Amino acid sequence: MILPKKKPPAYQHNKVQKRGYKIPERGDELLLSPVMFRFFHFHLLHVLLRRFLSWRLRNIKQKQFVLFLSILTGCAAGLMAVVIKNAVSLIQELITKGAVQEFHKYLFFAFPLIGILLTITVIRFVIRQRIYPGIPTTLYAISKRKGLLKKHNIWSQALTAALTVGFGGSAGLEAPTVAASSAFGSNLGQMMRMNYQVKTLLIGCAAAGSMAAIFKAPVAAIVFAIEVIMLDLTMASLVPLLLASIAAVTISTLFMGEDTLFHFDLRHKFVINDMPFYVFLGVFTGLVSLGFTKVHNFTSGLIEKVVRPYKKAIIGGLILGGILFVFPPLYGEGYEMIKALIGGRPEAVFDSEVFGFFRKDNIFVVSAFLLLLFLFKAVSTTITLSIGGVGGIFAPALFMGSVLGYFYVRIINMFGFKLDETHFSLVGMAGLMAGILHAPLTAIFLIAEITGGYELFVPLMVTGAISYSVARLFSRHSIYTVQLARHRALITHNKDQAVLTLMELKSEIENDLKSVKAEASLGEMVQVVASSNRNIFPVLDHEDRLTGIVLLDDIRKIMFDRDLYEEVHVYDFMVQPPDVIKQSDAMETVMEKFESTRAWNLPVVNRGKYVGFVSKSKLFSAYRKLLQDFSGE
Repeated sequence: MILPKKKPPAYQHNKVQKRGYKIPERGDELLLSPVMFRFFHFHLLHVLLRRFLSWRLRNIKQKQFVLFLSILTGCAAGLMAVVIKNAVSLIQELITKGAVQEFHKYLFFAFPLIGILLTITVIRFVIRQRIYPGIPTTLYAISKRKGLLKKHNIWSQALTAALTVGFGGSAGLEAPTVAASSAFGSNLGQMMRMNYQVKTLLIGCAAAGSMAAIFKAPVAAIVFAIEVIMLDLTMASLVPLLLASIAAVTISTLFMGEDTLFHFDLRHKFVINDMPFYVFLGVFTGLVSLGFTKVHNFTSGLIEKVVRPYKKAIIGGLILGGILFVFPPLYGEGYEMIKALIGGRPEAVFDSEVFGFFRKDNIFVVSAFLLLLFLFKAVSTTITLSIGGVGGIFAPALFMGSVLGYFYVRIINMFGFKLDETHFSLVGMAGLMAGILHAPLTAIFLIAEITGGYELFVPLMVTGAISYSVARLFSRHSIYTVQLARHRALITHNKDQAVLTLMELKSEIENDLKSVKAEASLGEMVQVVASSNRNIFPVLDHEDRLTGIVLLDDIRKIMFDRDLYEEVHVYDFMVQPPDVIKQSDAMETVMEKFESTRAWNLPVVNRGKYVGFVSKSKLFSAYRKLLQDFSGE
């Protein structure tokens, strides 16, 4: 009896052996090159992950596992917020203490430029991939990349944002933190072999966790994930969002303490007689938010025309440095100025060597400087983000809203009224944020939570709702979504529109139809019909341009008459399609063409050349499947 040969170990059949590499025996690790050593470790991790996933399928149900992943994502988001915040604080500590302390204010010209140049250099030579704005990138990944974000965003967003803001760039850290955490959630879902729905949910958990950790506002964070990231509010999404927010707040509190971002003591209660002033503040902030968005987009477009990145950075960095030298409160996120305003210390605007001699008790002088502070904050934020800096507009929106609310109430009080300046500074933050971000609920709950000013909930609601309505009346899209909408990559809470955005025309095109030439005879046409199982045939010219179509029903009566095989040609019985779909058409346009023509099949062309056909029944099947994946519990 011949015994079967013993099978070699499984690892001897992998790609390493096939490529001729030596399989290491025990004790041979030291003989491996560093690259091969990392390769075998990666292979080991892959095997362990595969075994874990196999064990998970047998022992942990999907819903429970998703809850575990949401907690893990929330913890990662909390750590990310802590790391970025502390990195910025460390950089600012290094450049404001020690030998440079005496000359710090005079170095405001140089610090922003240094930060931007460092950011560009890191992106160009270390990351070697372009970094896009945080929240729009996250939304684009959900709508067009099946919930996939590149791995480098986990660390690249944090590093570049810390350099930009730490050296004085006038931007916020919220968007980069959301982007970095969302990249972690996306890649965690991909590693755990989760479907699109779960990956999107983990991205939402990461966004909620980031906002909860930064502002210690878990309720506003959940609202942000629903209102801005466009998650559906269902029981399948609510519980994971809650767990992620709680986990992130816990991590943030553990490392950074329990204090809220802005400590606020309510000195006067809200008076219903002040309601008309909050209504006008809503209209005012709504109109201003529109102006800021238009100026931001216009200025960004002008700066983008400068092609060379270092030339753009040097020019913009020097301008930014000059602005910060004159107005130091614009340095970085600007939260200290907000604290000064809600604390009743508007004289902080004069914290400058240039304007220190002005009278701080003159109401006209203070009001003028508040207005200048608002205008230059808008300019400095646009410059920072347009010349290569990495950051967001969340913090600048809070800053400008606070200054705008204080300026507004100062002007009104000049006419003999005695309105509380702190109240309007807080409510102004909510109003401007609601108008710029098109997120009124996020603005309302965020300001209430970070200040503890729940007593102002009614004016926050009134001003936030009116500001959003005014902004929405003149502009359908926010500063985050205008570019996405232009590229037809915007997902909204309208499920029909969201599913159409998720659908891709390229994946639905059928290109297995047999084509014929217009000069072909009926006999040749019959041969094509015999070799095809379709009932529609595109007619192409010699350059593959669509000239018509042949329907099997139209030739059924003559296709068996052999006497006509040489006498009749395709151009005698071909017809024009009811409409033609361009490969660049949005899915909404495709559906509208099917609806208007009542056709079941329409040809697709790309720059005039034939590509294939699209079937209405296939589109409906794909639509139904995506709808189930998008909104399923």
